[in-house]
Amino acid sequence: EVQLVESGGGLVQPGSSLKLSCTTSGFSFETRDMSWVRQAPGKGPEWVSSINSRGARISYADSVKGRFTISRDNAKNTVYLQLTDVKPEDTGVYHCADTFIPVIDGQRIGGTWGQGTQVTVSS
Repeated sequence: EVQLVESGGGLVQPGSSLKLSCTTSGFSFETRDMSWVRQAPGKGPEWVSSINSRGARISYADSVKGRFTISRDNAKNTVYLQLTDVKPEDTGVYHCADTFIPVIDGQRIGGTWGQGTQVTVSS
């Protein structure tokens, strides 16, 4: 059974940093592209970042470029998302997915997603 479990979310102040983790099991993690998606209350899913299986290809949404960093540890079957200089608009549930392109035009199009971890940015 494919499982993706996110952790590391919380309530933080604007300008803070936090690191999200997605621990996986049930598939060959080292062969799978991974991504992060977030969903704000009342809105559709928004793609955040993706990393290919070897970590050689990385992409970011313009809204997080320069502030977020995706990485992976294939030995630990885990993908990470480092958030820095967070803003209130970064608030949402952050999901990891086992595909490079999980969302198109606000619609979920593929991959297995985890249940997510809540990130709330507020002063």
